[in-house]
Amino acid sequence: MKLIIEAEELATQLEREELLIVDLSSPHNYLNGHIPGAIHLPFQALMAGTAPAPGKLPGIEQLTQIFQAIGLKPEQHVVACDDEGGGWAGRFLWTLEMIGHRNYSYLNGGMLAWRGAGLPLTTEAPDIEPSDIQITVNSTAAMDAQQIQDQLGNDEFLVWDARSPQEYRGERVLAMKGGHIPGAINCEWTQLMDPQKDLRIRADAREFLAALGIDSSHKIVTHCQSHHRSAFTWLVGKSLGFDIRAYPGSWSEWGNLPNTPVQQ
Repeated sequence: MKLIIEAEELATQLEREELLIVDLSSPHNYLNGHIPGAIHLPFQALMAGTAPAPGKLPGIEQLTQIFQAIGLKPEQHVVACDDEGGGWAGRFLWTLEMIGHRNYSYLNGGMLAWRGAGLPLTTEAPDIEPSDIQITVNSTAAMDAQQIQDQLGNDEFLVWDARSPQEYRGERVLAMKGGHIPGAINCEWTQLMDPQKDLRIRADAREFLAALGIDSSHKIVTHCQSHHRSAFTWLVGKSLGFDIRAYPGSWSEWGNLPNTPVQQ
């Protein structure tokens, strides 16, 4: 199944039995109209929520509860969408990757693209039959602070910082330390969205990133402040075939650890 699915293509598949659509829009937007059959999941469920690194993955118990509650089964094809251009949808798909469920797609442009195409909406909440799925976590889609420190200085390794230029330069400080991981390349997440096309991933993403030095010749790790923005950059990198992982501790952890190097 394709990682990136267009609204018109998804619209032809709504009757497929093994399809599970998960909408991570705000509750207000979901209630105002969603894709028929789509289940709402509050994005907060995807975060551990504990200081200093709230963006880390929740524990096995919480993950198991979430995926059982939405009725996830191993054979399902999951499509994720949101109302903000892909951050929370990306975070959900990265979480699926972490639990080894790899049959998933991102609705390109999310609900903006769906509404923009004039496709059907409903305000009815679907009936959810909980599943008894058991979760295990496989960390191959993630890196921790120590693993990143061990790779600094390796020419084949690259850190993609998805935060704003102000955070990257250390002008906006959201932790004990401001700045960026030494050698990191800054490409703010929203730069990969096309505002002319309902925030779909920009068609020239590969060329745009290559011009910045982000390409498939590197092993890449991406981060932001809490692995929300960087969940979208992880998704884009994955769609381009990059060897990419995420750092869920992100700057909220790196910027608060006493021994992590920082560049400004």
